[in-house]
Amino acid sequence: MIIKSATFICSSADFKQCPNSTFFEFAFIGRSNVGKSTLINYLTNKKKLAKTSSTPGKTQLINHFSINDSWYLVDLPGYGYAKTSKKNREQLKHIVVDYLVNRKNLKLTFVLLDSRRELQKIDLEFINWMGINELPFYIILTKIDKISKAELNQNIVSIKDKLLEHWIKLPPIFISSSSKKIGRKEILASIKKTLESL
Repeated sequence: MIIKSATFICSSADFKQCPNSTFFEFAFIGRSNVGKSTLINYLTNKKKLAKTSSTPGKTQLINHFSINDSWYLVDLPGYGYAKTSKKNREQLKHIVVDYLVNRKNLKLTFVLLDSRRELQKIDLEFINWMGINELPFYIILTKIDKISKAELNQNIVSIKDKLLEHWIKLPPIFISSSSKKIGRKEILASIKKTLESL
């Protein structure tokens, strides 16, 4: 897939405020500070499309980006950010859950995991929740440039093993690095394939 245009459309505090459009949507979500904004900018080839920050928990709204004037890339608030109020965490949780469960335009969600870490409890809980609610998703391992190939392979095996304790079959798993230019082609190809199947 060739990205010819990527434009910010709007930020919404509720799925009911999301664009009234027939465009199919592909959402990106992960723990705070997993590199979601960096990945979105890499995929769209626009360095400042999604706001990156050294402060975790920056994204607190549902952000829609129009891609090629034909589908939406959706940047969702991260989960698991502890340095905010309990009330705010619950509010963000409701924003995400309501969107994922009720947004009919949503066709696929990419769940981002930090390739340097073991599968965290909160990641497993979220992935299992997606399965229980029969919501289709793929997994993307981010920041693979920050560890060796041996460590990456070891972590991939560990993550798969932990998931297979709960899953019979795993979804596709991609690896990515914006600095090493890895993963973009494969991730965009999966979106193109999904669009063509709809």
